[in-house]
Amino acid sequence: MPKIDESFTGQTVITTFETMPGTALELMDELKDAYENFIRHQPGFIAAGLHMNDAQTRIANYSQWRDRKDFQAMLRTAEMRERNKRIAALCTRFEPVMYEVFATY
Repeated sequence: MPKIDESFTGQTVITTFETMPGTALELMDELKDAYENFIRHQPGFIAAGLHMNDAQTRIANYSQWRDRKDFQAMLRTAEMRERNKRIAALCTRFEPVMYEVFATY
């Protein structure tokens, strides 16, 4: 489970997916499968959370990694490249952005 804390020194990645109500659940299933069967087993993975808005037009993914290199290495694997093709087909766009925690309340 993700723990948001200012003392966290790893890499935080927040990815937003824009989708349609007709494909949102299928996209969520694809993301859940990726985490369950592949991503969470990769070196440096710490935790993640998946969120969907009420209109089923956006999915947000919050993930934590030991460091930036671990996240980038996971993205470069052949399996994740194939998974990202399927993910991209289910949304209009997605964008992973790396962040650092600055404050928590």
